[in-house]
Amino acid sequence: MATYEYRCADCGRFEVHLPIGSAPTVCDCPECHRAARRVFSSPHLTRVPPTLSAALSREEQSQEAPEVVTSLPPRQRRRPAHPAVSRLPRP
Repeated sequence: MATYEYRCADCGRFEVHLPIGSAPTVCDCPECHRAARRVFSSPHLTRVPPTLSAALSREEQSQEAPEVVTSLPPRQRRRPAHPAVSRLPRP
């Protein structure tokens, strides 16, 4: 089942669940029973990974008020994973 969106001139937008490819261009409004035209909308992306959702929200916030960096973050010293690694030559 696919979700199709329609717009009634009086009541606004509403959704109808129909089999894929069977949506008519005009459907009756469930409230006032007048003819409503089909509206093409973006798909519902309800299952977005948390990391992508966080990145998208940061991107939206930065459009209006970008973060200003005033200094470099402190450099963190990395410890080698194994003691033998510390004896290897560094580039």
